[in-house]
Amino acid sequence: MASLPTAVPAANHALDQIEGAKKKAAYRAIEEHFDSSFRYVGIGSGSTIIYGVEAIKEHLEKHPSPSGQHTFFVPTGYQSRKAIESAGLMPIAFDSLPGDVLLDVAFDGADEVDDELNCIKGGGACLFQEKLVATRAKKFVCIADYRKKQERLVTKWPSIPIEVAPIAQGSVLRELIALGSVKPLLREHSLAKTGPVQTDQGFYIIDAPFKPLLTEADVAAGKDGSGKDGVWDVSTLAERIKMIGGVLEVGLFFGKNGYQTQAEGLQGGQKPVAVYFGMEDGSVSVRAVDPARYQ
Repeated sequence: MASLPTAVPAANHALDQIEGAKKKAAYRAIEEHFDSSFRYVGIGSGSTIIYGVEAIKEHLEKHPSPSGQHTFFVPTGYQSRKAIESAGLMPIAFDSLPGDVLLDVAFDGADEVDDELNCIKGGGACLFQEKLVATRAKKFVCIADYRKKQERLVTKWPSIPIEVAPIAQGSVLRELIALGSVKPLLREHSLAKTGPVQTDQGFYIIDAPFKPLLTEADVAAGKDGSGKDGVWDVSTLAERIKMIGGVLEVGLFFGKNGYQTQAEGLQGGQKPVAVYFGMEDGSVSVRAVDPARYQ
């Protein structure tokens, strides 16, 4: 009898390793950035954040709120709302928040993170609501696995997700090509007859490949990120894409973090204050900014 192939056990081991890395990163992030006294907490989308919700539930069971008041959790979409409900936690819609309220913290994942904590998000098609929640929080904390840790964006993750009005998808595609994107594509369901993927806003997603994006440090060192020869820095490209008619949001999270905006008397920033990467060896690697820099 022929021996069974080893590919399936190897694939299962790799999957277990990735899931284990996500879980360790999530538990460490919750341990260091969640408190039972928090009143409002943002919960992002994706497979990694499921472990974050699990860790929050366990934390609240062990350490109930000292005041006895509930923590409300603000989802970034349908999936995260269901995760909150399944854990027995209390969801609240973003547009139901009192006008003067900031979230104590927002936890979310990322598709890729660079050395300066800029992120690509939107692989799960929730980027608009994810950005709304991140910029309403005092701090955004990101949870990821080792595959997402890169020096520059668009290194391993192949493209930038962009949320667009259905009527404008054709013109947006043309403008992205003019900006240097190579074969931007309208995201469609795996079953072709079901058509394009639609977001919670009823918009479409375009995935736009670009050359690896320069950081602020690259620009400061004299590299040209203005788009010449299709080479862009993160902020310049994000702002240029956002100017295209029909674009609702761009899956680049950049600019100021929550510590910076709080110091300036503003609400939250797009960029995380810390990113927790679960590593292949079982450790957790942390990229973070020092809040003392902004006090």
